[in-house]
Amino acid sequence: MDITERFLNYTKFDTQSSEESQSVPSTKKQLVFAQFLKEELKHEGLEDVEMDAKGYIYATLPANLDGGCEVPTIGFISHYDTSPDCSGADIKPRIVKNYDGGEIVLSEGIVSSPKKFPELLQHVGEDLIVTDGHTLLGADDKAGIAEIVQAMVWLKEHPEVKHGRIRVAFNPDEEIGMGAHHFDVEKFGCQWAYTMDGGDVGELEYENFNAASAKVTIRGISVHPGYAKGKMVNANALAAEFAGMLPREETPETTEGYEGFYHLIGMQTNTELGKLSYILRDHDRQSFEHRKRFVRQCADRMNEKYGEGTVSVELNDQYYNMKEKIEPDNMHVVDLVLEAMRQVGVTPLVRPIRGGTDGAQLSFKGLPCPNIFAGGINFHGPFEFVPVQSMEKAMQVIIKICELTAQMKLI
Repeated sequence: MDITERFLNYTKFDTQSSEESQSVPSTKKQLVFAQFLKEELKHEGLEDVEMDAKGYIYATLPANLDGGCEVPTIGFISHYDTSPDCSGADIKPRIVKNYDGGEIVLSEGIVSSPKKFPELLQHVGEDLIVTDGHTLLGADDKAGIAEIVQAMVWLKEHPEVKHGRIRVAFNPDEEIGMGAHHFDVEKFGCQWAYTMDGGDVGELEYENFNAASAKVTIRGISVHPGYAKGKMVNANALAAEFAGMLPREETPETTEGYEGFYHLIGMQTNTELGKLSYILRDHDRQSFEHRKRFVRQCADRMNEKYGEGTVSVELNDQYYNMKEKIEPDNMHVVDLVLEAMRQVGVTPLVRPIRGGTDGAQLSFKGLPCPNIFAGGINFHGPFEFVPVQSMEKAMQVIIKICELTAQMKLI
């Protein structure tokens, strides 16, 4: 089985996670795929394959070094849930062979065009896996899974390439910020690891947003509108007022690079009750803390205006910038990837993630874990695509990292 077939098999499973659920994993359908993946790893000859009750899968490719040489144990990690932002059910992928640089008709009236998505032009001549325009594709992060599994299979079939003990892990619920919460770092048993969860070829990330969620609740008073003067408190209007208090120039659609933002991801209101859901993001920890304080201050000002208890805010930190854990003592983990990329002909693109990965949380749990490209582009929507050649390059990087690590000795 080649990497394309493996990835296409994975897209047959709907593994969408849910922010509304309190279970782990957040949706039962994720476990269906997890069971399939567990059996596939066994079939491919990996050892110590296990899946816990929460759907976390761990497996081992044993070392093949001569003479029992002791080298670091490293790991590769990907998540198998897909985003709640777009349907992941009944995905109908299609391969556009030798892409010519023009428009791609996904289905009637739905066109992926380089005018809107200029990144398409970086992949002229390649074979692009696209959707039918009605679902996401799931390259985030099933491309990463396919690359890891295919790399392990390749290493098993090429014993002449020496490597140390390699651990792989696959988890649910990354897309809702919960993927690393139940990850057993001690069981994983690695000196360091990599998430295969980045975008286009060459991306390498060891800086990410600090992240928090904010749940804003607004309590109004419903009175018949004909008799409402001096009595009604319209939660609809107060929700709009609260949203207007946050700076319009600090939203995802107006920021880039290291600029943080406030992002309104959901709003449900009626006269009596309003609920707004935000995510807060910033690379700088001080600015991140300021954003959280500002949201609380907005609520305080509205309570002063409309009465105590009208607006309440629940803030929850989700993850922090892994740079704090990588840069001081673990830059060798990054340098290793840079060398691996160069040796397989990939130009490294080191940049901050305008988002987060499980690697951020894992780094704070004691497992340094930068993020490497998986090749997918336009994640979380129907215009998502992944070039076959990008997945193959990612697989080659994994193999080369394993080979280079085998040349290192434990201190």
